[in-house]
Amino acid sequence: MIKSVAMIVVPNFSIFEFGTAFEVFGIDRSDRDAGVPAFDFRICTPVPGDIPMKSGPSMQVELGLEAAADADLVIMTPFGKDADVPESALDALRAAHARGAWVMSICSGAFALARAGLLDGRRCTTHWHYSQELAARYPAALVDENVLYVEDDRIITSAGTAAGIDASLHLVRVEFGANVAASIARDMVVPPHRDGGQAQYIDRPMPRCGSQPMEELLGWMVRNLDEDHAVNELAARVHMSPRTFARRFRAETGATPAAWLNSQRVLRAQELLETTDLNIDEIAREAGFGHSVLLRHHFAKVLDTSPQSYRRTFRGHLAAV
Repeated sequence: MIKSVAMIVVPNFSIFEFGTAFEVFGIDRSDRDAGVPAFDFRICTPVPGDIPMKSGPSMQVELGLEAAADADLVIMTPFGKDADVPESALDALRAAHARGAWVMSICSGAFALARAGLLDGRRCTTHWHYSQELAARYPAALVDENVLYVEDDRIITSAGTAAGIDASLHLVRVEFGANVAASIARDMVVPPHRDGGQAQYIDRPMPRCGSQPMEELLGWMVRNLDEDHAVNELAARVHMSPRTFARRFRAETGATPAAWLNSQRVLRAQELLETTDLNIDEIAREAGFGHSVLLRHHFAKVLDTSPQSYRRTFRGHLAAV
């Protein structure tokens, strides 16, 4: 059972992501008759003193890493991924895991866990901006860029910003149950649960290509998502044979024409779900899927959620109308 929480900060740490975990574990809600415990929350650093933040201000941190030596949960705050992390901080992370404590990182904090060797052979994630670099630097880590958070052998890694809240509430739910997690979430006015397997909703803009004819074709395809696009017809529009066109298309977009078209249709569906009152059948037609069954299939395949769930999460004020 988690009773004590130590959060490690290093120079140029990210204050917002620090705040997401602090909101869950650093505020005493034990007097609200909801079963929420009062955590012994500690902020520590390799060299105590005035620790600069990424955004400019600084924080006075009085505790050294000895504060993490007996913590039930040790959290690595995000920092500049290219910055040096003192070996003492890496040792604190290794020691925490070795004694059976929970270890969690938020966003780029995963780089510290990787440097400590804690992600070798384990599933993990980080912000999608950094996921490919994390995988390249630490090939033994099993990086998944398409999830909000991952739990593997008492190590939790999370994506950027709000995913730190999701990971923290997940851990509360594991340790204390859904009611306690829901109580904290209600107090924070956030959803009590977003599954870790939910995609990070990475924005995939239309890629720029090396050839103007191909760029013009891609633009035309996006403007006509509700039409069928046979490879033979697409090839004819850019005066290529179907075989040459298929090879060039993959080389310039990284996908087959069908896969690329479906990804653009999903993006169009996302836009319609966020900004219109169209029902799912109408959105399926507008986005080019034709039927809601196909929309749901491709939406789940790409984003790991349903159109209805996506709309509830991202529609903003329209959802309340």
